[in-house]
Amino acid sequence: MSGQPYWESAVERQIREAQERGDFDNLPGAGKPLDLSDSGDPDWWVKRFAARENLDLGGALPGALALRKEASGYPESLVDVRTEEQVREIIEDYNKRVLADRLRPAVGNLPPLIAKTLDVDDMVEQWRPLRAEVEQQQRVAREQAAAVRAAERRDHVPWWRRLLGLG
Repeated sequence: MSGQPYWESAVERQIREAQERGDFDNLPGAGKPLDLSDSGDPDWWVKRFAARENLDLGGALPGALALRKEASGYPESLVDVRTEEQVREIIEDYNKRVLADRLRPAVGNLPPLIAKTLDVDDMVEQWRPLRAEVEQQQRVAREQAAAVRAAERRDHVPWWRRLLGLG
């Protein structure tokens, strides 16, 4: 400093003290270049925050976009549904929500976004082979577990046989 009294703001003081304590030492990413690949996107910071925190921003979408996103996951998202009747109920409920969304008044000068209804029978047909594959995997897993249990029972020696040296 050139003879001038040095004035330190509260923020500068907190930073200096944190550096002296070593709070900035060994931080993740230290010494690595910054990833600026998405810096042209005006929402880059929101997307990175959501990814870092594992946030699902689906609930923040407007009605029609949320419905479109939901439809894009069908029929794969229905693979854990056990019966055809339940699949039909889910798709019929989706279609009711699409129709209800269409009744909402448009906002602004842009044409309203519209989600398409789904063909219930088509969704059931797409769901069947996916569900059959899951059931096959579950059946194989059950058979393997039963075989392991049977082998454990077969190889099990009662404690009294081990005690007497007979097993």
